[in-house]
Amino acid sequence: MDLFVPVFILFAAIVFLILLLTFVPVGLWISARASGVKIGLLQLVGMRVRKVVPRRIVEPMIKATKAGLSVSINKLEAHYLAGGNVDRVINALIAAQRAGIPIDFEKACAIDLAGRDVLNAVQMSVNPKVIETPIVAAVAMDGIELRAKARVTVRANIDRLIGGAGEETIIARIGEGIVTTVGSSASHKVVLENPDLISRTVLSKGLDAGTAFEILSIDIADVDVGRNVGAQLQIDQAEADKRIAQALAEERRAMAVAQEQENIAKVQGMRAQVIEAEAEVPKAIAAAFREGKLGIMDYYNMQNVISDTEMRNAISKANEPAHAEK
Repeated sequence: MDLFVPVFILFAAIVFLILLLTFVPVGLWISARASGVKIGLLQLVGMRVRKVVPRRIVEPMIKATKAGLSVSINKLEAHYLAGGNVDRVINALIAAQRAGIPIDFEKACAIDLAGRDVLNAVQMSVNPKVIETPIVAAVAMDGIELRAKARVTVRANIDRLIGGAGEETIIARIGEGIVTTVGSSASHKVVLENPDLISRTVLSKGLDAGTAFEILSIDIADVDVGRNVGAQLQIDQAEADKRIAQALAEERRAMAVAQEQENIAKVQGMRAQVIEAEAEVPKAIAAAFREGKLGIMDYYNMQNVISDTEMRNAISKANEPAHAEK
């Protein structure tokens, strides 16, 4: 029993020391003090209580102190609690200081919280970025299509990073400038002979207004001749005109066929009337016989006249091919 109490006390002391070292980052405090960062153990404990990872604050503070930047630990902690990347902000401030770019801590934090990579923006201010546009097709006044590709050299504008448009806007405006330049050219040969005409026209429009970048140069990487759009449009128009003419001709043919059928119907109607009238002739002859108005000799004479007429018609029809051959 006498041995159990000292062992228990020793065990409890070891457990308390482990918990204390886990909760209180003594090693981080020692590193900070050795680097000249004035921070107390109670501040580190307070960070633990506020659910702030002390290492995310102390290590960037050490880098800022060594770089000669004057930054408050409270501001770093506030930026961390707001969801910002403290380490990236400090790295951006150090890079801006070395490059001579004027940017303060508040602006860097605002850029970081706006969702932009402030370190990448500072690096792009030092080392401009080249943006390559997709192939843009445009048609000159002579109907020839040109397909152009441009390389745009841009530099980040720190003052317009908050609220400024991104690379997509730059690419869209460059494409619009290419289409405008080619479309206003009287001939595609003018653009092929002077590709810098596109660059000058696009640069004069101030396409970087309202964006987070500053356009340094626009270089036309490639210009190729595409389709003959004008000729294709003429072919399509001719094909459309041909189809319209065919439709009108078909309409006239249908009307002619309908008129012909109507005439045939009229002729058939007239023939029916003639046949109906001829059917009344025997009845009239019979009635004349009964009434005594027509005698037998008159009837024979009439039949002779009819026969003579039919013979003359047959002879005339038989002689028609002979006259045609002569």
